[in-house]
Amino acid sequence: MAGADDSGPPGDAHAWLQFALTPKLGPAAQRKLLRAFGGPREVLEAAGADLVRTAGESAAAALRSGADTTLVDETLHWLDEAGNHLLTLADHRYPRALLETADPPVLLFVKGRIDLLDRPALAVVGSRNGTGRGVRDAEAFAHLLSDAGLTIVSGLALGIDSAAHRGGLGGRSSSVAVVGTGLDKVYPARNRELAHRLAADGALISEFPLGTPPLAANFPRRNRVISGLARGCLVVEAALRSGSLITARQASEQGREVFAIPGSIHSPLSKGCHWLIKQGAKLVETAQDILEELGMGRVSAPPEEDAAPLPASDSAVLASMGFEPVDPDTICDRTGLGPDAAASILLRLELEGYLARLPGGLLQRMR
Repeated sequence: MAGADDSGPPGDAHAWLQFALTPKLGPAAQRKLLRAFGGPREVLEAAGADLVRTAGESAAAALRSGADTTLVDETLHWLDEAGNHLLTLADHRYPRALLETADPPVLLFVKGRIDLLDRPALAVVGSRNGTGRGVRDAEAFAHLLSDAGLTIVSGLALGIDSAAHRGGLGGRSSSVAVVGTGLDKVYPARNRELAHRLAADGALISEFPLGTPPLAANFPRRNRVISGLARGCLVVEAALRSGSLITARQASEQGREVFAIPGSIHSPLSKGCHWLIKQGAKLVETAQDILEELGMGRVSAPPEEDAAPLPASDSAVLASMGFEPVDPDTICDRTGLGPDAAASILLRLELEGYLARLPGGLLQRMR
């Protein structure tokens, strides 16, 4: 059982699982018991009166009921699979950055490269409904920062998170996904292929036992692990009521740097970033801004591809758009083109990646 034995002396994995998977035994009680008794085996063997004095009757009652033995056995079998690991608070491979936080998970289930968990990292988070520009920015920033030596940490959600993972995997420092389910599940299902890439070339981690479904309460909780693993947190796009702002707040409370990319004053997905900047987050326009704040080196920008010059009519339409979201009628007014001629040019520009369509029929220039 290589995955289990890596966590400490033989047999320790079983004791840790019996202890940590005990229902109704919360993280605070778990840490209190470990401090008092020294390890999970000692807690499990302690007298009931000692458990009550240390952590209260409810914790003692939970330990008397014990963990689900089927779940413990299933997890031990899961650890037999190549690439699966169990990290405990007593494990020398447990991420040091996470140990510095106020509420580190007692257990971490890991699938993939555990070496990534102790490397310099940056959390990159944002909206599940990111705009085309936001998704492009997230992937580009993540790729450049990964090449510059920062492992990209995010939450495997659709939109900005997925783009951040793709960018991180494309760079030399890879990417880590912190998920809100058990590692035997992929949520959302549309990210199954991305999860397989992370398991092969990066890492997936969770504090939740196998079989844990995507419960709403688990995702805000996992956000503290996303920020805790990283030296800073970059928010790309976020509405004012957003899980990304929870991650940013937790990053700030953990003493991490918070960065935000500004956007259009008209976009709801810029409101969260603008609010963070007003609260003291660092406004960033380039990946280099982040590296300088973290005291790291310079990014190496990829060479720009030579592109054929645009026809004059296309250039005129693109120039008329500016860099704010705009509707087709406004473009017609600014250029003097008829609706059919404008629609033909706009479609061509969209297919060539010069603009993107936004909700509500708006268009936005991408480059």
